[in-house]
Amino acid sequence: MALRSDWSQRTCAMARGLDILGDPWSMLVLREVFFGNGRFDAMKNRLMVADSVLTKRLAGLVDAGLLERKPYDDGGRTRQEYVLTGKGEDALPVLNAVVIWAEKHLPAPSEQAHMFVIHSTCGQRTSSADSCTACGERLTADNTSWHSLTRTPEPVRLATAAPHNSASQNSASQNGPAA
Repeated sequence: MALRSDWSQRTCAMARGLDILGDPWSMLVLREVFFGNGRFDAMKNRLMVADSVLTKRLAGLVDAGLLERKPYDDGGRTRQEYVLTGKGEDALPVLNAVVIWAEKHLPAPSEQAHMFVIHSTCGQRTSSADSCTACGERLTADNTSWHSLTRTPEPVRLATAAPHNSASQNSASQNGPAA
């Protein structure tokens, strides 16, 4: 899925991960799906991206097993929306890390152009990508909110992996029974 090179067979785990997660459009697509915005037209409007770019990134994320298509009826015809798989949900700490790093090191172009990672259970902002710095609990999509000041005045609970998806079942069967 990389734009310039195929790094999927590299011996370095970081290179293999960047093959999927290293593209800015793919990360922004994942951001939208975590925000619960998994329909093509809604993503296209929010991201202000060309159809061809969005189509290619969605296909790559589906092929990589991070997203899956789920049918919905728009009142006239059946269409597809994109939902997270367990593998996609596992990318949350990567997205959190990018947000936290950018807030710490890059100037925002306006007071509204901030985004924060919130641990929903305790309600505190965190400066760690994988655990709450206030209470220590592990961050998951189920207990994390993002607060994008340009999007909404309140934090938004994140979408979680679709129940009974094939990627989660395949992962579970490969890793043995869940405890």
